[in-house]
Amino acid sequence: MHLTLTSEWKTYRWGPVASANSVASLLDQAGTLWADTPQVGQHAKPDEAEREIRAQVDRALALGIRPTHLDTHMGSVLAAPELFAAYVKIAHEYHLPFLAIRIPGLGEKFLSVLTEKDVVLDSIVIAGDKQPADQWKDFYLNAIKGLKPGLTEMIVHLGHDDAELQAITVDHPDYGSAWRQRDYDLVTSPEFKGALRDNNIVLIKWKDLQKLVN
Repeated sequence: MHLTLTSEWKTYRWGPVASANSVASLLDQAGTLWADTPQVGQHAKPDEAEREIRAQVDRALALGIRPTHLDTHMGSVLAAPELFAAYVKIAHEYHLPFLAIRIPGLGEKFLSVLTEKDVVLDSIVIAGDKQPADQWKDFYLNAIKGLKPGLTEMIVHLGHDDAELQAITVDHPDYGSAWRQRDYDLVTSPEFKGALRDNNIVLIKWKDLQKLVN
């Protein structure tokens, strides 16, 4: 589940799953979630963030969706140690692995809520907003070649560069429709699959990691 505390698109905004009056610190003046992660860190009250995260998980369960893991849209739960603690607390309650990585500089307030049973990534691969479009394939193929032993998540954003997605991501070239089309084209390409094979990369699923926390 891609837990969401931000609503970043200019013309496509959304609000909370929990009732608005119960998570007021998560909302901007229009009643939608804050547009970026620093605003979440500045305004969000930990108990209200926990309430919204729980509401999102409960809504999925009510719809018959069985999450394999939790992660965080735009890294918003990393905006403050207390928000990360709420995220980890709910993951523990629902017996789900969650996206977490030991990032230098995060500090002990973040790491102190982790247990020995938690699965912590060794590294993450993701294209940054400065990545040139004409070097997209090289970035990913070189990243695969450079992987170190351990557990790595490669985060990609898949979509089609069509009229619908262009309208949603207007004025947002980073992670926009063209970006998502490049990611889609890359991960479905023979070169990408060949690089995984040639570099002896073992693919695993979050369902596999879920077995470690239950």
